[in-house]
Amino acid sequence: MRMILPPLRQRRVIDRNLSDFFRLGRALTFRKAIAEFCRFYNLKLPRIEWYEYLDWGKTAGKTFEDGRIHLVHPENWKRGRVYFSERKWIAMVYHEMGHFVFWSHPETKAESFTRRMLKGLGANTARSTRAGSRRAAMNRKAALRQRSARIAASGATRLKRGGRLQASVRARSNRRAA
Repeated sequence: MRMILPPLRQRRVIDRNLSDFFRLGRALTFRKAIAEFCRFYNLKLPRIEWYEYLDWGKTAGKTFEDGRIHLVHPENWKRGRVYFSERKWIAMVYHEMGHFVFWSHPETKAESFTRRMLKGLGANTARSTRAGSRRAAMNRKAALRQRSARIAASGATRLKRGGRLQASVRARSNRRAA
């Protein structure tokens, strides 16, 4: 699976801000890190809620489909963990942000995935999975008729090569003569 990641320079800035938040506890640095992360992926900021512990200390973070993220605060992380290192906490934040990136707009991504998987498999397969396929087909036909009527009214012809609309030869010669 191919993943798009922020450039190294941007990742270092994000990591530095998370590290500062873990050490100093300034909320501004955490917000900057998350804002930079979301800016790269063009996402809304997640709603982050802080907890002392999650699932009786078994879970460090939890991401929900509606964009909420529950995290264990660094102060509590330092206190109640066997492995309470800064790097592990930052890795946990990255893990939860990974869930956030891949769970944003799940329906849109699922529909896009379905369309791409069905493309080229045959008309019957693609049409049968689409809800309201008859209505959609009628709308496409109507749109095609309207488009062809507009093209005919403008005096343009479709060239076989390139598929671009260009003015007819007669219309060009009239423009040159004028």
